[in-house]
Amino acid sequence: MCGRKTLIKNERSIIEELMVDEWRADGYEPSYNIAPTQYSPIMVNEKQSKVVTMMRWGLIPKWSTNDAFSSKMINARCETLSDKPSYKDLVSQNRCIVLADGYYEWKKSNKEKIPYYIHHQEGQLLLLAGLWTIWHARSKPLLTYTIITTKAQKDIFHIHDRMPLILEPSNIGRWLKGGNERFNVNDHIQTSQIRLDHYPVRSLVNYPSNNSKRCIAPSRSSDSLDLFSS
Repeated sequence: MCGRKTLIKNERSIIEELMVDEWRADGYEPSYNIAPTQYSPIMVNEKQSKVVTMMRWGLIPKWSTNDAFSSKMINARCETLSDKPSYKDLVSQNRCIVLADGYYEWKKSNKEKIPYYIHHQEGQLLLLAGLWTIWHARSKPLLTYTIITTKAQKDIFHIHDRMPLILEPSNIGRWLKGGNERFNVNDHIQTSQIRLDHYPVRSLVNYPSNNSKRCIAPSRSSDSLDLFSS
């Protein structure tokens, strides 16, 4: 699964890298520790244009009477998308790309869980396939999203057996277009050449209130930082 992520590039860098047509992510601030129920920039297709807007992490189905389960709907398994009532109607029309430059995953080691930071080898953005919807139960419509997950790549399988479905930049248009195109996760997995790096970080990332460069510092480096900050 994917339960924490980062987006530390500034607005201009994101727009230039992805050739964004319209930026509507008002209030965006780079973050080293994005947690469920928090807002972050999401890319959608609008009249054949790439539009980036802010959405809340944790899907709230449009038929839901409250948002109690949104924090549990942060991920959607690609293998069962067509079977789940909350997702199957979104696959054709409500696809999105979750913008990140890395994410955290926890490896079980004896009785501990060690956090790892996973990111693009060349420092590029990770384009995470997602689904979004609008919830109208409040006076103001709420945009929410979930991240689609798949089987982890061989190099990071020892950390966790699941990972976000990461799209190639060349597949942005195809993914966002959706429409009547049938969802086939293998089309995206087999063509993906995204290479990831990973390393352990300190447990301070476990707390959403911790949001600084120390969150992505390798564990040995962050130990050194603690010595100087005490």
